[in-house]
Amino acid sequence: MMLARVCRTGISPTVASLIKTPVSPNKALKIQPSRLFANDGRTTFTRTARKNPTVMEKLQQPATETPFVLGKAVVAGASAFGLGCLCYYGLGLSSGTGAIDQVHFWPEYVKERIKSTYAYFGGSVILTAASTAMCLRSPMIMNLVARQGWLAIFGIMAAMIGSGMVAQSIPYSEGIGPKQLAWMVHTGIIGAVIAPMCLLGGPLVMRAALYTAGVVGGLSTVAVCAPSEKFLQMAGPLSIGLGVVFVSSLGSMFLPPTTAMGAGLYSISLYGGLVLFSMFLLYDTQRIMKQAQLHPKYTDGITKPYDPVNNAISIYLDTLNIFVRILTILAGGGSNRRK
Repeated sequence: MMLARVCRTGISPTVASLIKTPVSPNKALKIQPSRLFANDGRTTFTRTARKNPTVMEKLQQPATETPFVLGKAVVAGASAFGLGCLCYYGLGLSSGTGAIDQVHFWPEYVKERIKSTYAYFGGSVILTAASTAMCLRSPMIMNLVARQGWLAIFGIMAAMIGSGMVAQSIPYSEGIGPKQLAWMVHTGIIGAVIAPMCLLGGPLVMRAALYTAGVVGGLSTVAVCAPSEKFLQMAGPLSIGLGVVFVSSLGSMFLPPTTAMGAGLYSISLYGGLVLFSMFLLYDTQRIMKQAQLHPKYTDGITKPYDPVNNAISIYLDTLNIFVRILTILAGGGSNRRK
């Protein structure tokens, strides 16, 4: 539109006269040397301003490889640390006694609690996979969960958070009851939400699932072999880290990863979230074992019974966040997203 407005503007009479009047070759133009100090000052100021860009200009500059290189370095360091802990505690080099050393002394009800917790965890994974497969076969559901727009995003978030809160608020009772039904609805909704990610390809999803199984298995082994309260002291730092990753995830929704600030937030959400939820898995695993041991065997009307569903949901969400981030990294989200 700007170009059209320029083309419609008529030529001024002065310019027309210059075009029509021929220039005599004998009349040479005499250029007088002059120095415009005002222009020199303005040029110097502009040159100085360009040397010192503002903070907003720095944040809005094109993204570089630095945030993603740092993120990969953090993940590599955390992986090396995890392998070191696995060898250290797995070989029994620690002076403290781990949960695996106390298994033989646990009462039978403690073992049953832990078995039921991981049974619900396995059921959560199976129900999520079944829900994802069913949603992939339904164009209507895929159109609903893959729809763009803030209304769709907040609706999906409300469904996930609301179903999880309902499932965890219902008191636990053995058998199939309201809590179990709410738990199945919650896992089904999450399966529908992650269904669009499976469009990246079956082989890629299977690789991410295998990597996630390896990470979860290794971290669970570390938590079992480590002293029983080694990772229970990380509650405060983990809460702070969760807030940082959550804010970074929200910020990456508004700032594109093609800018410097957007790339930094996206890197924190992706790589920092992978490390954070791996640490959460260590914490939740030891918390489940500790709670299974310390929770009273017999409960009255005031004390609630041991709840394996809520404990299973905690490690299930940790595993899900690890899987989503591994799948994103394998799909090239850590390097191609900024292009």
